[in-house]
Amino acid sequence: MKNKFLILGLLLLTTGVFAAEDEVVLQDEQQAVQTPVEAQPALLPLDDVQEATQPEYASQPAAEAQPDLPQPDPAKLRGMRSAAAIVVKQEQELPLYAKNTDVPMPIASITKLMTAMVILDSQLPLDEQITIEKEDVDVLRGTRSKLKVGLILTRQELLQLALMASENRAAAALARAYPGGVPAFVAAMNRKAEALGMMDTRFVDSTGLNSGNVSTAQDLVKMVKASYGYELIREYTTAHSHAVAQRKSRNLPFHNSNQLIQSKSWDIGLSKTGYIHDSGRCLVMQAKIAQQAVIIVLLDSWGKYTRNADANRIKRWIETSLARKPRAS
Repeated sequence: MKNKFLILGLLLLTTGVFAAEDEVVLQDEQQAVQTPVEAQPALLPLDDVQEATQPEYASQPAAEAQPDLPQPDPAKLRGMRSAAAIVVKQEQELPLYAKNTDVPMPIASITKLMTAMVILDSQLPLDEQITIEKEDVDVLRGTRSKLKVGLILTRQELLQLALMASENRAAAALARAYPGGVPAFVAAMNRKAEALGMMDTRFVDSTGLNSGNVSTAQDLVKMVKASYGYELIREYTTAHSHAVAQRKSRNLPFHNSNQLIQSKSWDIGLSKTGYIHDSGRCLVMQAKIAQQAVIIVLLDSWGKYTRNADANRIKRWIETSLARKPRAS
């Protein structure tokens, strides 16, 4: 009988030990869940750290599911007046229409999208004050500006005016105030273009006044898509107007250089115009047409209203083509 009690006692003791061990393991697992181990970042070469870091100003909107709609017929897009043009489905990068897309040509103030990306990538303080100086005055083409020499604005306001109103002195001041000055800024523009795969693109200034700033329609699709990933670029290129406060006089009013921004029939997410004599009228946009997010690039439109007319032709073409029911799956 004593042996039976001894065996029973040993069994109870062993069970208690295992139970205690199970409890400890359970507590350890719960603690591990509550205190996850931080992932270790991959080490990068020092030269790649700055370019690999996503700027805090970049904020790509969540991609929306695109309906499976029929492909528009390019042959039905008639009357296009732009020398080069391309229409692309934004997410799939699927060309819907293409005309002279690989021909390099001057892009004028479309340049300012690259100017904005370089500024935001640099993460320079946007609230830093910058004075408009004589160096910022356009002596190449003699264009006018409301920004008088001596006026002090923040980097953020200069960025807004360069994007929304295509203000040349604003873009010039941004490059001049960049570490290393204009040469370093232009070099950064060309590095960014190369990183985006824009192999037929070259920049020589931050404004686009120099006809040496050249690109192709297909390269500009890449630039527009990259620019769309920056919240401030989307906001400033689609703003209707902005007033610059002055201490001793009235506010300076500025308006968007793209008249289509004012139209309620357009849903535009990003926009930039450009014009010099060598480039003709240029326009790039990200817009939603018939539930489709598209990128539109129009280069070398000589008529004053031709680029807007071509954009409206594209809009009607897509809406008419996609008015049909989706294909059955």
